[in-house]
Amino acid sequence: MAADFIYLASQSPRRRQLLDQLGVRHELLLPDADEDAEALEDVLPGEAPRDYVQRVTALKLKAALRRLKRRGLPAAPVLCADTTVALGRRILGKPADGEDAARMLGGLSGRAHRVHTAVALGWGRRQAAALSDSRVWMDTLAPAVIARYIAGGEPFGKAGAYAIQGALAGRIARIDGSYTGIMGLPLFETAGLLRQAGLTV
Repeated sequence: MAADFIYLASQSPRRRQLLDQLGVRHELLLPDADEDAEALEDVLPGEAPRDYVQRVTALKLKAALRRLKRRGLPAAPVLCADTTVALGRRILGKPADGEDAARMLGGLSGRAHRVHTAVALGWGRRQAAALSDSRVWMDTLAPAVIARYIAGGEPFGKAGAYAIQGALAGRIARIDGSYTGIMGLPLFETAGLLRQAGLTV
């Protein structure tokens, strides 16, 4: 019999919110204190953004499946995701500090950029993955707007130093792609993976 819940190997409250929106019951499967989860997100030299986000998501799933086995938890599908913002081939990760956030937001100002979100699901001996690729057009951001946004604390912990569903939403001119993918979990692709694993979505 298929499980009636999944494990989410992500600390993102937005991903939890989006799974709730799908009506999918989930439990967190977070890294142990001795796991270096951040090291999985290191970029390889010359790596393209699409390749990067898919590789990192596959590594996260592998680590999460090992974690599940190690903890002896009940079997259920494990979901992982990773999002990256790209300006051309340049990967914009999570900002290290305010200065880094200002540099990223200044680069995105008045330009189009891409947001890639990869999703991977593992259940039993099977795995499946999907990629959401969206384009976002950002309005020109005055330095005062950037400074105010950073002072509010929202850029930290977010790829590209912004959240589309947050305070900068009024500065997004348009998008071409998946709004939920830009948030961090593309629901169309995720629902397809969950149905493959036998869940009702």
